[in-house]
Amino acid sequence: MSARDAGFAVTTDKTTVVRRIGVLGCGRIGRMHADILATQVPGFEVVAVADVVPAAAEAVAAATGARVSAIDELIGADDIDTVAICTSTDTHVELVVKAAAAGKAIFCEKPVSLDIGLVDTALAAVEQAGVPFMIGFNRRFDPGHKSVRDAVTGGTVGDIHLLRVTSRDPAPPPPEYVAVSGGIFLDMMIHDFDMARYVVGSDVVSVYATGAVRVDPRIGEAGDIDTAIAVLTHADGTITTIDNSREAVYGYDQRVEAFGSGGMAVSDNQPVHHGWSMTRESRGAQPLAWFFLDRYMESYRAEWRAFHAYLADGGPSPAGVDAARACTLAALAAKRSWREGRPVRTDEIG
Repeated sequence: MSARDAGFAVTTDKTTVVRRIGVLGCGRIGRMHADILATQVPGFEVVAVADVVPAAAEAVAAATGARVSAIDELIGADDIDTVAICTSTDTHVELVVKAAAAGKAIFCEKPVSLDIGLVDTALAAVEQAGVPFMIGFNRRFDPGHKSVRDAVTGGTVGDIHLLRVTSRDPAPPPPEYVAVSGGIFLDMMIHDFDMARYVVGSDVVSVYATGAVRVDPRIGEAGDIDTAIAVLTHADGTITTIDNSREAVYGYDQRVEAFGSGGMAVSDNQPVHHGWSMTRESRGAQPLAWFFLDRYMESYRAEWRAFHAYLADGGPSPAGVDAARACTLAALAAKRSWREGRPVRTDEIG
């Protein structure tokens, strides 16, 4: 389905295609997206913003030149053709359904929901309305990670046998956040589940996960873990291993490695810069990036460029309804596996 088929105005000159977008949610992620759309990526005009906290919406409106709207008013506005859903996860389904009914193109931050039944409700609304949809898996657009995927799809590594994904945060979140996040598998590792499917190019059919509280006992008291490993089996037989930690004291540790019959491809960590020094006594190198916005900012910009191209050209979504559903299935299977101490097939979840 093309953007034109969905009823969205598209010109033949891609440089003149302007999407008039409304941003729902003006917290940290919403502010970042609004700034990118307003100042860093061509093809978008931030028309309106909305948030349940008026001061947050007013701050983003002042920075972007957008107007402040109520949420339902923004979704129904005639001068908005696209919405970015950057609100809390528990609101995503309702907003996706409303935006689809209003005929808007939809960008939604991950995950759609912590409940697979509600995910299906939202995605059914998108498909019934026939509107463009993209889930916010920005790491697909990281140049290093994408190079690994390209090496797999291009045959550089031969037949892929193993994928390894390491994702470790520099500092744990507050326990108050953990209690409402859905847990490490749905909040943190969900990016890695998507990366596994994206790089390997094959669905995850089984998950075995284990974990422990090794960083902050308050995370355990909140019913979660802060250290986890998952082993995924893909439909094509590839095995993926994922390790997560809520605290890597040396910085934001993000690595992907694909290994196969023809060799391997790696996306390594990014230091603050690539300068280093060496003397008789020592060697010095730069530390890793500390914050996810530092490490992945270019991927967020690339994500929006890909979304704009999708809306202009049509074709498959860069991260569509299948990706939105598959990552939630894998995350819920991992959570059940950890609790029950056994491998869990994704078809047990839904």
